[in-house]
Amino acid sequence: MTAILPDDEGLALTRERFLTAEAVEPDQVREAILASWWRSREFHVPADRIDLPYTSEQNLDTPLIRGAAPVLERLGDQLEGQPISLILTDPSGIVVSQRTGDTDLHRHLEHVELVPGYSYGEQFVGTNGIGTALEDGRPTYVFGHEHYAEHLENLACAGVPIQHPITGKTIGAVDLTCWRKDAGGLLVALARTTAEQVRQALLTHSNLRELVLFQSYLQACRRTTGIVMAFNKDIVMMNDSARQLLAPADQTMLLSRANQELAETRRATATVTMSSGNKVRMVCRRVKGHRDGDIAGGVLTVKLIDTDDNAPAPSSTPMLPMFLPGVVGSATPWLQASHEVDRGFSRGEWLVLAGEPGTGKFTLARGVHQRRNPAGRLHVLDAARVTPDWPEDLRRELVEDPVDALVIRHVDRLAGPDVRTLVSVLAEAPRSTWVTVTLTADTDADPGLLALFPRTVAVPPLRRHAEDVADLVPLFLSRLAGGGQLTCSPAALHLLMRASWPGNVTQLYRVLKQITKRRRTGTIVPTDLPAEYHALTRRPLNRYETVERDAIVRGLEDADGNKVRAAKLLGISRATIYRKIHEYGIVTADR
Repeated sequence: MTAILPDDEGLALTRERFLTAEAVEPDQVREAILASWWRSREFHVPADRIDLPYTSEQNLDTPLIRGAAPVLERLGDQLEGQPISLILTDPSGIVVSQRTGDTDLHRHLEHVELVPGYSYGEQFVGTNGIGTALEDGRPTYVFGHEHYAEHLENLACAGVPIQHPITGKTIGAVDLTCWRKDAGGLLVALARTTAEQVRQALLTHSNLRELVLFQSYLQACRRTTGIVMAFNKDIVMMNDSARQLLAPADQTMLLSRANQELAETRRATATVTMSSGNKVRMVCRRVKGHRDGDIAGGVLTVKLIDTDDNAPAPSSTPMLPMFLPGVVGSATPWLQASHEVDRGFSRGEWLVLAGEPGTGKFTLARGVHQRRNPAGRLHVLDAARVTPDWPEDLRRELVEDPVDALVIRHVDRLAGPDVRTLVSVLAEAPRSTWVTVTLTADTDADPGLLALFPRTVAVPPLRRHAEDVADLVPLFLSRLAGGGQLTCSPAALHLLMRASWPGNVTQLYRVLKQITKRRRTGTIVPTDLPAEYHALTRRPLNRYETVERDAIVRGLEDADGNKVRAAKLLGISRATIYRKIHEYGIVTADR
């Protein structure tokens, strides 16, 4: 990998545009740097100062430090007197050692706190060779104005994560930093070579128990293409199948279960239900150490099994995309809820769907019914709108002329007599009718009513699967814009995905509905969104700040994005509007 040094003057202007929330084209800055700038903004990293956390007590007797010390000492001797700094960090970006062969450079690194004890994690200092390399998990160079913090703009740095030679886990990073004017394309190559030498040195510091366990893990991987995990009290190894097919919570659960089993026996087999509702068969065995009686750890293999006779056999992944009619979303929390409802339908189980208002409880129930029984009758009763005819409607739907599926919405709003009526009619209803009730999470529903429903499925709020906004927006726009071709720009979509959405999917739909009243074709840009969605800041604003932010947003809109003109319209200085744009995280777009 050869570093191509960017144009210094053009990059400085691009960075200034980004910090003042102007549009930045992808070809104006490297993709990895632009992605890091967005993360830095989301972390609320200050661009005009260095303010880093400090750790006074560090453990300097670790395998990483012992393995890296001779490597860095040899390289440091070769670079003696050169304006380059050799830096070693832990996996969180905290500097554990720093050796600099030039007095002026060393003094400057002290000024920007790039010294032992301070963290150069991306969430604290923004885009930089150490934090960005650890965040991306790959070799990274950051040159001059590519740094997010302006105090680092006269430096160039190349960081490379260090992976443990046995577990593959990132245990730290090597960074080489020099003056921007002295940077060359070989900086990254030298950093990569240094990191590899440290990794090789770590192999000599690995104990025999780890090596024995590693060999057993490799043997298990050669025997199967499925899920393999190896573990002891210090390390965990897993293959790509385990990382791709198991949610983190399932990985933890399986390892805990294997630990319990192997504490009592040398080999164990068990069937375990995953968070998705699918079942797996796990086989775990102890791995003997190099001495009699010593245990190196355990090796675990996992196979997916099908326990639902009515459902199609699972594919190679336990978290199947649902493809429910009229429903989108592929994030894990949403898929988990979808699978639970789908599995309940296939078993004929009556379900309670619990969640915040607007999360899509009814949409989910309807989508599962249309997938499983598209020709069947699905009716809906809303308990929030009980009329005098409520008992007759209920009896007709469940007893006299039973429908295939009945969804009773807002059941937690029923009063005492109506609850007793519902319980009485449900007791007479045939189990062939699939009944689902929805309620707001954390409400006190009648225990007698809930006793008729064997399972409650929690439908997640939108903020827990915000990545699904990217699928929801085009779906809603196709419905709202009618025959018009209306799309959402990446910048506007980015803002929508960062919103907290207290009203969940319903709130997103209403926001888009308001936009489509003004625009039926073309592309939605950030200025089309309500003012509160222009700000990336997560801190709550007081009433004055909210009014001020909205006024600036509208002023920019009236001035077609021209900040100087907007400042004149608002009666404030240019410096003030630039500062406020940055403070509130207001995004503007050239139109």
